[in-house]
Amino acid sequence: MEQDTDAAAVSTSPRNRLLDAADELFSRDGIARTSVDQVLHRAHVAPGTLYAHFSGKDGLLVAALRRRLDRWDRLWQDAIDAAASPADKLLALFDAVSTYRGRYTPGRGCAFLATSTELPDPGHPAHAVITAESTLLLTRLNQLAGAVTTDDPASLAGDVLLVYDGAMAGLQRGRTPDPLGQGRALASRLIRTRIETQ
Repeated sequence: MEQDTDAAAVSTSPRNRLLDAADELFSRDGIARTSVDQVLHRAHVAPGTLYAHFSGKDGLLVAALRRRLDRWDRLWQDAIDAAASPADKLLALFDAVSTYRGRYTPGRGCAFLATSTELPDPGHPAHAVITAESTLLLTRLNQLAGAVTTDDPASLAGDVLLVYDGAMAGLQRGRTPDPLGQGRALASRLIRTRIETQ
């Protein structure tokens, strides 16, 4: 089985292998605990390849986060497009996370929040991607909440975001069997209550 994994790794481009390795190892073990040598070994590439593509560990981290954000953005939009009602489109946030975790490296929770915690310096280049992810969440949830209610949609969006953040923390704790499902159910009740009291 290990040989099959290695063969699959070698069949993709060196750049993608580096991104895959970084995404997996940073998410699983943390950024500080993951050495460049570990990433190189996992990706089956020489040091010069990493520096040619990314200039170093920080550049690799930023590229891995950008790729994760692009994938997340597309999957979330696909889930919204597939949802039938405005309420379901707002709840698609939780469906998209489940799809993402099934398709890509799941990690222990939210990679963006984890990176922000591990690298608190706002001057670190990764913070531009973290900010972009936060902006995407807030902007899109506000737009979707506006289609559900005209009664303070920003408040509803904030409530859904708070539940989402709690569900992502639940994934990291690993003590609840289905934090995403529970989060979706709680957010659904919040949305239904808001609709009923309009």
